[in-house]
Amino acid sequence: MTETTETTEPDAPVLTEPPVAGTEVDTLLGALERQRRTLVWKCSGLDAAGMRATVGRSSMTLGGLLKHLALVEDDMLSQKLLGRPPAEPWSAVDWDASHDWEWRTAADDTPEELLALWRDAVARSRANVRQALAGDGPGQLVAYVGKRGARPSLRRLLVDLVEEYARHVGHADLLREAVDGLVGEDPPQ
Repeated sequence: MTETTETTEPDAPVLTEPPVAGTEVDTLLGALERQRRTLVWKCSGLDAAGMRATVGRSSMTLGGLLKHLALVEDDMLSQKLLGRPPAEPWSAVDWDASHDWEWRTAADDTPEELLALWRDAVARSRANVRQALAGDGPGQLVAYVGKRGARPSLRRLLVDLVEEYARHVGHADLLREAVDGLVGEDPPQ
């Protein structure tokens, strides 16, 4: 049985951990939800200066991480999974002219706007994954076709998304500690 805690987000199971001996789907989604939960904890409760803070020579910020991961959510679990067109604000961006747009423009957004953008993308992703899983399960091929003509499975997209989050949650750990000293692996219960 997977442990959950209450959340203010509709349809958002907040898993304290992936199940110890769950199904493949429960394990994949549990791992992804844990990473999402940790990221939002590291990015919550900050003012604009906290969201724009950097460490050392890096230009990475917590705001940039939120906006980047909102883009990744939409890219992987809307566009690649179901073949949907990019959502706003992504559809209005000239990606050839500004390949790092989400990172660069995050400083123009308030913390509330960044969190809302990320939460909206996550809500779409959750709904899209539920829709896809109602079909053929995690082994089903997605709409996206790679450069070599191969179509990945939903399983592969979920593993890739867990990997993307895990890498960036590590960045968020360092950034948040530099802002106000907040450390820890899991949000308080």
